[in-house]
Amino acid sequence: MQGFSLAADGSWLSSASASFLLIGLAEFGDKSQLVCMTLAARHRALPVALGAISAFALLNLLAVLFGAAVAAWLPEWVVTLAVGLLFAVFGVLALRHKADDDDETVDEKPGHGIFATTFLMIFLAEFGDKTQIAVAGLGSSTDLSAVWAGATLALSCTSLLGIYAGRRLLNKLPLVWIHRLSGVFFLLLALIAAGRLLRFF
Repeated sequence: MQGFSLAADGSWLSSASASFLLIGLAEFGDKSQLVCMTLAARHRALPVALGAISAFALLNLLAVLFGAAVAAWLPEWVVTLAVGLLFAVFGVLALRHKADDDDETVDEKPGHGIFATTFLMIFLAEFGDKTQIAVAGLGSSTDLSAVWAGATLALSCTSLLGIYAGRRLLNKLPLVWIHRLSGVFFLLLALIAAGRLLRFF
């Protein structure tokens, strides 16, 4: 019985480790990590981290429970449209920011608002994305809890790395330039979403 338990534990750890490596490498440098980096440069790190981790935990849970079919809950063009509009709104708001709107410090807005913003942006951007499909595929062939744990830990790590970079690197820039860079970045993501949307019409 003890040998069986050890073998089972080893199999679980192997599945979790494989999921961690595969998802971590796939997500490194992806748009969600850049979203975390950009948001963390302008807002408190903790609510950004909690929002991103919560979004990924829910997305991965949906993926392992329902497989690739989770992406079919809504038509892909609806999700793409929502993503594009969301990024466009944040991009325009960031570009409209004026240098005299605040001083040269990071704008620490209320945590619950930043949490909700981060959660929504990550959830919509990653819903049905290649990472979620990969998690669904892994979940169909190995232990569901191991895949969920490994994938969520990997995505949490990439998000935290993005947040660290945003706080340490982008914070060295004048605040007005942080807003401009984030505005351009979000508008670029909106254009990418618009390009994907054209395929459906």
